Amino acid sequence: MNPRAGLDAPAGLVLVVEDEPAIAAVERLYLTKAGFGVETAADGRAAWAAVKAHRPVAIVLDVGLPQIDGIELCRRLRAEDDWTPIIFVTARDDELERLLALELGGDDYLTKPFSPRELVTRLRAVLRRTNGPATRSRIVLGPLEVDLEQRSVVLRGARPALTATEFDLLAHLARSPGRVFSREQLQSAVWGHADHASGRSVDVHIAQLRAKLGPGSGIRTVRGVGYALDEQDAEAAATGSAG
Repeated sequence: MNPRAGLDAPAGLVLVVEDEPAIAAVERLYLTKAGFGVETAADGRAAWAAVKAHRPVAIVLDVGLPQIDGIELCRRLRAEDDWTPIIFVTARDDELERLLALELGGDDYLTKPFSPRELVTRLRAVLRRTNGPATRSRIVLGPLEVDLEQRSVVLRGARPALTATEFDLLAHLARSPGRVFSREQLQSAVWGHADHASGRSVDVHIAQLRAKLGPGSGIRTVRGVGYALDEQDAEAAATGSAG
């Protein structure tokens, strides 16, 4: 089966950071057949230089790397306000490691062994969320403004730096203020897939959103169900009330 079949046009250069040559070769093969340009790096220092030199549209980042590991590389990129989408891959099925990777600004997470077709699918989902067309250009909920075309957020004059996934979660909630979405619905709408690990990922990304937006984010937890974005809470935030 051709991995490119039924997929969209090329989306740009992807940086694959992987210290196992066989795995890097397979990832390069499938990403290239899917229409991406691919640059590879075998350690964290080389990856850092490659990000600066090539400005990839996305990074497929192994966690266990020589010199600078994937978690630290992500930390350094986000500290420099570089929000290039990152999909982590690792041989360890470690929940704490996965949650840390997401908290630092990772957009998705795959555990080895995984299907290279799934990697392509998840990468395209992240890029569609980053670059896809918007049905409405701007959503205003009290002091919260979500610009779907520019993919920017303003809350009480501040412009928080969000990852692609954090932005898409907020935008999805903002399109239907007051509506309660289950974790499964958010997984499907934002990640494009649903599994046990992603349910926890929703919680992590919501926590990150609240931390970045600050008091009065308007994001409400409905215990046992999921989350909603309440317009009245966002409006109350203009006067400093908690949401």
